[in-house]
Amino acid sequence: MRHRHTVTAIAITALALTACSSNDEPDRLTAEEVAAELADATGVVDLGDQTDNTKLCSNEAAGKEPHKNDCVQLIATYTVSIYEYETPAVAANWVKEMKKVGSDWRQVDRFALAWTSQEQKNTSDQRRTELVAALEKLTASED
Repeated sequence: MRHRHTVTAIAITALALTACSSNDEPDRLTAEEVAAELADATGVVDLGDQTDNTKLCSNEAAGKEPHKNDCVQLIATYTVSIYEYETPAVAANWVKEMKKVGSDWRQVDRFALAWTSQEQKNTSDQRRTELVAALEKLTASED
Protein backbone atom coordinates (compact mmCIF):
# COMPACT_ATOMS: atom_id res chain seq x y z
CA MET A 1 0.00 0.00 0.00
CA ARG A 2 2.84 2.36 0.83
CA HIS A 3 4.24 1.87 -2.70
CA ARG A 4 0.93 2.96 -4.24
CA HIS A 5 0.96 6.22 -2.21
CA THR A 6 4.53 6.93 -3.28
CA VAL A 7 3.68 6.41 -6.96
CA THR A 8 0.60 8.62 -6.63
CA ALA A 9 2.63 11.36 -4.92
CA ILE A 10 5.27 11.26 -7.65
CA ALA A 11 2.61 11.45 -10.38
CA ILE A 12 0.90 14.42 -8.70
CA THR A 13 4.24 16.22 -8.28
CA ALA A 14 5.12 15.65 -11.93
CA LEU A 15 1.76 17.04 -13.05
CA ALA A 16 2.14 20.07 -10.81
CA LEU A 17 5.63 20.79 -12.12
CA THR A 18 4.42 20.46 -15.70
CA ALA A 19 1.59 22.88 -15.06
CA CYS A 20 3.91 25.39 -13.40
CA SER A 21 6.51 25.26 -16.13
CA SER A 22 4.14 25.53 -19.06
CA ASN A 23 3.80 28.84 -20.84
CA ASP A 24 0.97 30.37 -22.81
CA GLU A 25 2.53 29.45 -26.17
CA PRO A 26 1.48 26.08 -27.53
CA ASP A 27 4.17 23.63 -28.54
CA ARG A 28 5.32 24.49 -32.03
CA LEU A 29 6.88 22.17 -34.55
CA THR A 30 10.57 22.65 -35.18
CA ALA A 31 12.26 22.19 -38.54
CA GLU A 32 13.98 19.12 -37.12
CA GLU A 33 10.63 17.60 -36.13
CA VAL A 34 9.21 18.51 -39.53
CA ALA A 35 12.02 16.56 -41.24
CA ALA A 36 11.11 13.42 -39.32
CA GLU A 37 7.38 13.91 -39.85
CA LEU A 38 7.79 14.55 -43.59
CA ALA A 39 9.84 11.38 -43.97
CA ASP A 40 7.16 9.40 -42.17
CA ALA A 41 4.32 11.03 -44.11
CA THR A 42 5.96 10.27 -47.46
CA GLY A 43 6.84 6.69 -46.59
CA VAL A 44 10.61 6.88 -46.17
CA VAL A 45 12.86 6.26 -43.19
CA ASP A 46 14.46 9.73 -43.47
CA LEU A 47 15.01 12.49 -46.01
CA GLY A 48 18.73 11.71 -46.22
CA ASP A 49 21.80 12.97 -44.38
CA GLN A 50 20.23 15.54 -42.06
CA THR A 51 22.32 18.56 -41.03
CA ASP A 52 21.47 21.52 -38.79
CA ASN A 53 22.58 24.56 -40.80
CA THR A 54 20.86 27.22 -38.70
CA LYS A 55 24.04 29.32 -38.57
CA LEU A 56 23.66 29.90 -42.32
CA CYS A 57 20.33 31.71 -41.97
CA SER A 58 20.45 33.23 -38.49
CA ASN A 59 22.70 36.06 -37.42
CA GLU A 60 22.02 35.12 -33.81
CA ALA A 61 22.98 31.46 -34.33
CA ALA A 62 26.15 32.66 -36.08
CA GLY A 63 27.06 34.76 -33.04
CA LYS A 64 26.08 38.12 -34.54
CA GLU A 65 23.35 40.65 -33.77
CA PRO A 66 19.91 39.03 -34.18
CA HIS A 67 17.80 40.23 -37.10
CA LYS A 68 14.01 40.18 -37.48
CA ASN A 69 14.38 38.05 -40.63
CA ASP A 70 16.59 35.38 -39.03
CA CYS A 71 15.45 31.80 -39.35
CA VAL A 72 14.67 29.91 -36.17
CA GLN A 73 16.12 26.68 -37.52
CA LEU A 74 17.41 25.27 -40.82
CA ILE A 75 17.56 21.54 -41.40
CA ALA A 76 19.14 20.48 -44.69
CA THR A 77 18.74 16.97 -46.10
CA TYR A 78 19.52 15.38 -49.46
CA THR A 79 15.83 15.73 -50.36
CA VAL A 80 14.91 19.23 -49.14
CA SER A 81 15.97 22.11 -46.89
CA ILE A 82 13.46 23.01 -44.20
CA TYR A 83 13.58 26.60 -42.99
CA GLU A 84 11.64 27.50 -39.86
CA TYR A 85 10.83 31.17 -39.28
CA GLU A 86 9.18 32.98 -36.39
CA THR A 87 6.15 34.02 -38.46
CA PRO A 88 4.49 33.23 -41.80
CA ALA A 89 5.24 36.82 -42.91
CA VAL A 90 8.99 36.30 -42.54
CA ALA A 91 8.76 32.97 -44.39
CA ALA A 92 6.78 34.66 -47.19
CA ASN A 93 9.42 37.38 -47.51
CA TRP A 94 12.23 34.84 -47.91
CA VAL A 95 10.28 32.73 -50.41
CA LYS A 96 9.52 35.83 -52.49
CA GLU A 97 13.16 36.94 -52.48
CA MET A 98 14.59 33.52 -53.28
CA LYS A 99 12.19 33.01 -56.18
CA LYS A 100 13.62 36.20 -57.71
CA VAL A 101 16.96 34.42 -58.12
CA GLY A 102 15.32 31.35 -59.64
CA SER A 103 15.34 29.08 -56.60
CA ASP A 104 12.47 26.69 -55.92
CA TRP A 105 11.21 27.74 -52.50
CA ARG A 106 7.68 26.99 -51.28
CA GLN A 107 6.05 28.45 -48.20
CA VAL A 108 3.84 26.53 -45.80
CA ASP A 109 2.78 28.66 -42.85
CA ARG A 110 5.99 29.74 -41.03
CA PHE A 111 8.13 27.19 -42.86
CA ALA A 112 9.80 27.29 -46.25
CA LEU A 113 10.85 24.22 -48.20
CA ALA A 114 13.73 24.77 -50.61
CA TRP A 115 15.51 22.70 -53.23
CA THR A 116 18.82 24.43 -53.95
CA SER A 117 21.66 21.91 -53.50
CA GLN A 118 22.63 19.54 -56.31
CA GLU A 119 21.13 16.53 -54.50
CA GLN A 120 17.92 18.44 -53.76
CA LYS A 121 17.55 19.51 -57.39
CA ASN A 122 17.17 15.80 -58.20
CA THR A 123 14.00 15.65 -56.08
CA SER A 124 11.11 15.19 -58.50
CA ASP A 125 8.30 17.72 -58.81
CA GLN A 126 5.91 15.01 -57.63
CA ARG A 127 7.95 14.42 -54.45
CA ARG A 128 8.19 18.19 -53.85
CA THR A 129 4.41 18.47 -54.11
CA GLU A 130 4.01 15.53 -51.69
CA LEU A 131 6.33 17.20 -49.18
CA VAL A 132 4.43 20.49 -49.38
CA ALA A 133 1.07 18.72 -48.93
CA ALA A 134 2.40 16.74 -45.95
CA LEU A 135 3.72 19.92 -44.33
CA GLU A 136 0.36 21.65 -44.89
CA LYS A 137 -1.31 18.83 -42.92
CA LEU A 138 1.28 19.06 -40.15
CA THR A 139 0.93 22.81 -39.72
CA ALA A 140 -2.87 22.62 -39.85
CA SER A 141 -2.83 20.27 -36.88
CA GLU A 142 -0.48 22.64 -35.04
CA ASP A 143 -3.12 25.39 -34.83
